[in-house]
Amino acid sequence: MLQGALFIALAALLWATTGIVAKFLFTGTELEALTLAWLRLMVALPFFWLLMRREQRRLKAANPGQSVPGSSLRSLSLKAFITLAALGLFQAFYQGSYLLAVDLTGAGIATLISLCLPPVMVAILAAPLLGEKPGVLTILSALAAIIGTSMLVVSDVDTAGTLRLAGILMAVLAAVVYSGFSLTSRYNSAGTPVFTTAFICFATAALLLFPVVGFSGGFAGLDTLGLKHWLMVAYIGVGPTCIGYLLFFTGMKTTPATLSSIIVTLEPLFVAILAWIFLGEVLGMIGIAGALILTVAVIVASLYGQPRTASAES
Repeated sequence: MLQGALFIALAALLWATTGIVAKFLFTGTELEALTLAWLRLMVALPFFWLLMRREQRRLKAANPGQSVPGSSLRSLSLKAFITLAALGLFQAFYQGSYLLAVDLTGAGIATLISLCLPPVMVAILAAPLLGEKPGVLTILSALAAIIGTSMLVVSDVDTAGTLRLAGILMAVLAAVVYSGFSLTSRYNSAGTPVFTTAFICFATAALLLFPVVGFSGGFAGLDTLGLKHWLMVAYIGVGPTCIGYLLFFTGMKTTPATLSSIIVTLEPLFVAILAWIFLGEVLGMIGIAGALILTVAVIVASLYGQPRTASAES
């Protein structure tokens, strides 16, 4: 179990580097956030296709002569494809809104808001949408999350000098989209294998983002990328996206769901530390207190509400 927990913690650390590297790209080039989101998915797709094919071969070997859902793309039901397409839509919106939030505001505050609010939102929204009644602790964690987020916004005013409202609103939008992704995942009962889900979800998101990037002129920014910038893009696609997810799913095999949901809450804290070291982003005392309150709220929501979903991670 210790090895699995370490794998999940390493995955959280890799995910945390996404916003840091993206911030370097946005400040050093004219690359648009939506373009980076699309490039990240395109880099990751071949990797997840190979994992999907390996997964399918194992299913066929374990069930010879049987048509098992997920053993091939043709074996998936229409309901499964529709659900996965919906997850892909959420993935496209999340990738774009999160990276845009990083571009418009700090990597630390964008990640704290976009990743810490969703577990609490899901715990509350699960009541009217899925018939899951929230307990007292869930309601208190929601209030704490609102307070913590407000303190982060106030801290941003103190340290940045101005309220970067657009970036904060995009981070909140990313949180809402992430919550939609989590709720859709909970509603889905198709039981599609992990890497088949990841491949179809990412492929759908890439298809949806491509025309948006094209019509918005996002590809023009590619001319400003040098070799080191392309290496950064490749890192985001391979490191946090491919290796991060593989480590997470490998760790999940031997780690209880409750423990894993707590470990992944390290990601926003990793981002805050890395943003302070590499980007000089300082939350301030109010921001640090808000981040701690928000983190505690997430842990409570993860324990007593919705276990955190990894498929839309940063």
